[in-house]
Amino acid sequence: MPYTVQAIADAVSARAVGDLTLEVDRAAEPGSAGARDLAMAMAPHYAAVLPEGDARVAMLWEDADWQALNLDAAILVGRPRLAMAGLTALMDPGQGDAPGIHATAVVHPTAALAEDVSLGAFCVIGPGVKIGAGCRFGPHVTIGADAVIGTHAVVRDHVSIGARVEIGDRFRAQPGARIGADGFSFVTPEVSGIEQARASLGDQGDAKSQEYVRIHSLGSVWIGDDVEVGANSTIDCGTIRNTQIGNGTKLDNLVHVGHNTRVGQHCLLCGLTGVSGSVEIGNFVVLGGQTGVADNLFIGDRVITGGGTKVLSNAPAGKVMLGYPGIKMDTQIEVYKAQRRLPRLFKDVAALKKAVFKSDPSD
Repeated sequence: MPYTVQAIADAVSARAVGDLTLEVDRAAEPGSAGARDLAMAMAPHYAAVLPEGDARVAMLWEDADWQALNLDAAILVGRPRLAMAGLTALMDPGQGDAPGIHATAVVHPTAALAEDVSLGAFCVIGPGVKIGAGCRFGPHVTIGADAVIGTHAVVRDHVSIGARVEIGDRFRAQPGARIGADGFSFVTPEVSGIEQARASLGDQGDAKSQEYVRIHSLGSVWIGDDVEVGANSTIDCGTIRNTQIGNGTKLDNLVHVGHNTRVGQHCLLCGLTGVSGSVEIGNFVVLGGQTGVADNLFIGDRVITGGGTKVLSNAPAGKVMLGYPGIKMDTQIEVYKAQRRLPRLFKDVAALKKAVFKSDPSD
């Protein structure tokens, strides 16, 4: 689909210069961009390779000398990644979902679907489900009994949403996401070795081996507006209350949110992050990839963890953390530097001991 320079500039709220009627078909890297491509050269080092391609139009940084780059037109942006958001939204061709309900889809007669809902092949919609206008579901999606989904959801293939889950507007779920599984919650008839070890920090005491008894999940999952859940991520039901995900929060691929946990608004949970049960997470929190959070903790607003951080205690608002256990990031980096110096320090100490003992007059 062709796009004029002016249409693209409008979509990204940027200034366009040159021939604004020129059309492009797609975005491309500057070195390989053709005559009908929009070259993405939003920094000088990207623009340096423009001569290797045949681009006539480029997206450039705000004060770029576009004419010196032999272009016929340019779109000048102040915040490149924000411009990328607008551009990709404009040019995204989607997944090719066909309108209407596929012949193989199974919809319970008590389910209430808006007229323009799209269901892919082999979708299963349970009893009492309510789905709002403009929702699109890929193949093999399953929606459990009495679940409620707001307007304009985009749910990719093989997603399952359990019974009584409530989801707001503009929800997006990537392939294989699982929302509303039972929580991982078990108990032993008597005090277990796990409980003893946790209390003593190591000693299991005289606890005997026992079988585990399931604690069922009576709660479900509540998800706000504008939430995105990545591929193969999981959100477990609460035991009594609902597990909650606040407005605008985004979960990357392979993220796990345990039962009873409440995640605030506009948080980012990056790939392979695991959040245990009954955790309270504030607003605008960023958990870097492979972050692990122990159960029953509180993480304040605007906390940021670096990749691989293990959060084992409450984190106050605004704290920036790294390491295992998670501590202040700058402190952890100094600790790491000190560890790197240890081999040299050992050599220096050994040399010093040798010199001291050699000069000892008692020898």
